[in-house]
Amino acid sequence: MKKNSTILTACGMLLFLAACGPNKAELIRQEKAQRDLGGQYIRAGDYTNALKHLVEAERLFPDDPILQNYLGLAYNGKEKQELAIRHYKKALKLKPDYAPAKNNLGTAYLDQERWDDAIAVYKELTGDLLYATPHYPLSNLGLAYYEKREYSVAEKYYLQALKLEPTHPPALWGLGRTYVAMGRGGEAVSALSIVVDRYPEHAGGHYELARAYMLLKNYSKAKSEYKKVIALDSVSPMARDAKKMLYQLRYVK
Repeated sequence: MKKNSTILTACGMLLFLAACGPNKAELIRQEKAQRDLGGQYIRAGDYTNALKHLVEAERLFPDDPILQNYLGLAYNGKEKQELAIRHYKKALKLKPDYAPAKNNLGTAYLDQERWDDAIAVYKELTGDLLYATPHYPLSNLGLAYYEKREYSVAEKYYLQALKLEPTHPPALWGLGRTYVAMGRGGEAVSALSIVVDRYPEHAGGHYELARAYMLLKNYSKAKSEYKKVIALDSVSPMARDAKKMLYQLRYVK
């Protein structure tokens, strides 16, 4: 009787475990499959379908830093910055040295114009010796300090980025417009000319280059660059300003 009781107990335990559903390894496998589908939708720019899979993945197994970073990217794509920041922070809580999530958190702070928060994040990244592309956070530090109107500090970080990657477009563009803000037209032209040569459809590059030529009183080249801005992006605030400047320069050669 005791032996039969033991067998029944063992069978009951097996039935209980079966009723509990898949084990942790199986949940992680299912979560990863949903996460990877979500990542494919993010890369395709379809953030709605990305979230459908990522939310299901989080239900299965939330303690995955890659998943939390993906959720941040998807919410960022939906322009839900606070939700994006929340998930980037979850990713970093799970994996404090997770550089992609840290970089994305800094970018979200930039989008919210939280310059000091962005600076704190990017300074951590620039101190990470294992980070493969340090010119990105250095360039973003330049941007944050530019927006704070600390132009000499912005210049320092842009130059550090360009020392590592001499043709990095955001750093060249940022350095050029920093020089415009500092009234250093010749240096601005040098940096911005590289940007528009490599990326002729970069409206912001042409706009800042026009401003640099204005500093140098080279009005014919300034007008040429303003016209390119309008041709590339006729309804933007830059284009409206370009039209205004062309009107003011209409009799100037």
